[in-house]
Amino acid sequence: MELTIFGIKNCNTMKKAMKWLDDNGIVYHFHDYKKEGVPEQRLRQWLEALGWETVINKRGTTWKKLDDAVQESMNTEKAITVATENPSIIKRPILQNDDFILAGFKADEWKDTLN
Repeated sequence: MELTIFGIKNCNTMKKAMKWLDDNGIVYHFHDYKKEGVPEQRLRQWLEALGWETVINKRGTTWKKLDDAVQESMNTEKAITVATENPSIIKRPILQNDDFILAGFKADEWKDTLN
């Protein structure tokens, strides 16, 4: 799999992350999961590798709009359902290739991983 950055085009963090990739001459594919969605298999892969607590953005408005009962009972299977229905609840960006999956933009972590 080529290096792919998953997220939402208009997100400020996404803009910073893609600028960082561009500035460092790193070739990547952008997947807008608000427009294209995220296949369940890919979402399951992220959740298994990173845990739902990392993949689901609990600081965003989509999480805050969920019923308290849904938030309190969240687990991997429920995260798949919620994220499939509401892709904007997924942490941005997700950076992935065959060797790694990273959630969130941390320039130092990305530099260490990509070099």
